[in-house]
Amino acid sequence: MTPDLAVLFADVAGSTHLYETLGDERALATVGRSVAAMGDACLAQGGRVVKTIGDEVMAVFATADAAAQAAIAMQARMAAETDASERVAIRVGFHAGPAIERDGDVFGDSVNVAARLVGLARASQVMTSKASASRLAPWLRARTRALGALAIKGKLDDLDVCELLWQDTNDDLTTLSTRIEAPLACMRLRHGAREIVLGNGMRALAFGRDPQNDVVIADRLASRMHARIERRRDRFVLVDHSSNGTFVTREGEPELRLRREELVLRGRGRISFGHAHAADAGEIVEFDCEP
Repeated sequence: MTPDLAVLFADVAGSTHLYETLGDERALATVGRSVAAMGDACLAQGGRVVKTIGDEVMAVFATADAAAQAAIAMQARMAAETDASERVAIRVGFHAGPAIERDGDVFGDSVNVAARLVGLARASQVMTSKASASRLAPWLRARTRALGALAIKGKLDDLDVCELLWQDTNDDLTTLSTRIEAPLACMRLRHGAREIVLGNGMRALAFGRDPQNDVVIADRLASRMHARIERRRDRFVLVDHSSNGTFVTREGEPELRLRREELVLRGRGRISFGHAHAADAGEIVEFDCEP
């Protein structure tokens, strides 16, 4: 039976900006000190640093409690930095579950989930899964707040996510304690005679000339892998990957051109691939977002 481990990832938020503002040498030294501090916080809680890559640390712990306390300690240490010019913010994500240790490395779904959680975190934020939060000691569990179910890349089902509040001020707790739970969204799309419902059963849809796309676009101005629509909890986001752009007209609004950009779709409208709708109205995708 695969043993359970708590897997933690932590990285420096906005390290690119550090290099731009501090210069290469100072930024490299600052990131190095931050990574060392994150590693020290893990070791102090009985964790093992698996690897450091650039500005990121990966560590494992025997319990979710130890991972949570390491996350709190490293955030507090970063916030206490006295030199404001070199103060950095970090992001942390951890998840507890079955994992495989082999040749000093760690593998498995828990590693993938923890990596996705740190990607969801903002600067100075600690993210964990609801399942991991339920394993915490009562005093630590009381410091978490549910953020609802979020779409996680590579996972078929949404993941219930929590934030671990590491600051002690009452103002922070009061501000963060309430959240309005939005309903899951549904989108209907029409491409020619075909109608597609994007919602609980289907979370993403790919468009382009390549036959492997969910919706194959015949227009030669469309890219082979042109764009995607992704459901991100209670909204749908159009992500353009194309060379010529994706043109979106939302009902009652002027047409927009996206090129390597994202746009939240709302209401009703139409999408043209590679050119404006007025240039060629032959092949479009119509969309209708529903609550």
